[in-house]
Amino acid sequence: MQAVQAEIAVIGGSGFYELLEEAERIEVDTPYGAPSDTITVGTVGGRAVAFLPRHGKGHQHPAHKINYRANLWALRSLGVRQILAPCAVGSLRRELGPGSVVVPDQIVDRTTGRIQTFYDQGAVHVSFADPYCPHGRTAALKGAAAAGTVATDGGAMVVIDGPRFSTRAESQWYASAGWSLVNMTGHPEAVLARELALCYTSVALVTDLDAGISAEESVSQEEVFKVFAQNVQQLRKVVLETIRELPAERGCGCSQVLDGMSVPLDLP
Repeated sequence: MQAVQAEIAVIGGSGFYELLEEAERIEVDTPYGAPSDTITVGTVGGRAVAFLPRHGKGHQHPAHKINYRANLWALRSLGVRQILAPCAVGSLRRELGPGSVVVPDQIVDRTTGRIQTFYDQGAVHVSFADPYCPHGRTAALKGAAAAGTVATDGGAMVVIDGPRFSTRAESQWYASAGWSLVNMTGHPEAVLARELALCYTSVALVTDLDAGISAEESVSQEEVFKVFAQNVQQLRKVVLETIRELPAERGCGCSQVLDGMSVPLDLP
């Protein structure tokens, strides 16, 4: 068990490489290798919070190469039970333009080849019908309001492998299915958190209109990073306010998802 403990974690996405000031840096080993970077632990509103940059501080890990299992295991080993996951997304709906903040309620997995379970033995089938913590989502919406941001409540986020962006046909297909957002990191992160009985909440910042919105528009890395940089301080405020809104005691079903199962791992 690590000497330093945290109850809440923030996994920062593209362009979100710092959160906590005057924080302690911690190296964590896991059975799955090293997490994306050193974890920092500090205090927000009297609560111990861990921060982990999903891609590493230098963005050295592309979405399809992130060691998601090591990241989630490392955070749980520090005592974390609630996770906030700010991320950059493309929009599949014109009304959700760049700069919009969305708290999605569903996820669609269109990735291939990513390791998405801790359980390679036995029968451990976790409930994933509602992939995000309901109490975490409520806290995120309240946190956004407290930060002066109007956040959209709900929407399905489709996760693709990347690193390329979608073709227009793919984008139009996703939109025609009724999905709202497209992203490259939301899965398997969410399901791995569920397998460890953690509360997991995504807070999505729209950086672009995806390629299928119109024949004249497309997505570029330069534009994505530019919009994220313009909005990252406001997203930081949303995350900090959300931390203050998270319940001190977990009363959701996330904590009970493994009850009654024979889990073939010694969970930290």
